[in-house]
Amino acid sequence: MKKLFSATLLCSALLSFSPAHASATPVKSTGTVDVYFSPRGGCTEAVVREIDGSRREILIQAYSFTSTPIAQAIVNASKRGVKVLAVVDKSQRGERYTEADFLAHMRIPTLVDDKHAIAHNKIIIIDRSTLITGSFNFTKSAEEKNAENLLVIKGNQALVNRYIQNFELHRAHSVRYGGK
Repeated sequence: MKKLFSATLLCSALLSFSPAHASATPVKSTGTVDVYFSPRGGCTEAVVREIDGSRREILIQAYSFTSTPIAQAIVNASKRGVKVLAVVDKSQRGERYTEADFLAHMRIPTLVDDKHAIAHNKIIIIDRSTLITGSFNFTKSAEEKNAENLLVIKGNQALVNRYIQNFELHRAHSVRYGGK
């Protein structure tokens, strides 16, 4: 494992969600954060490990999604009875290769968020308690070639709840994707 940094958050951060895009509301930072960097920094391995530990639910928002190991871990979780829902950017409709097709063909509910210029979120929420986020796209290039970052945040329910609210906001205006 190439985890580069793990810390307990002790200070407040100005991470916020506001459906009306009004003023930011601070969320007290608590819990732990594992930090990974790419290229070849273990980001994909960390994502797969967290998905493999899921028990009830996985919520995904992805801009670009071509990582076979991540997609396979999601399918395996679904086969174990974990409820999975993916929301992807509209660009995935026209991509020659996208794991969104794989998920859709494996009967995992997959939606397209086409209400924005780009739906650039890269998040995974596991069991409503673990948040994975950062610049890291769920792609082979992000792991092997790009300079990216990934955070695995645990023990900060207020922050996870904000991300769940944001996920639900985007899910509400997304449309079903059946794959190519």
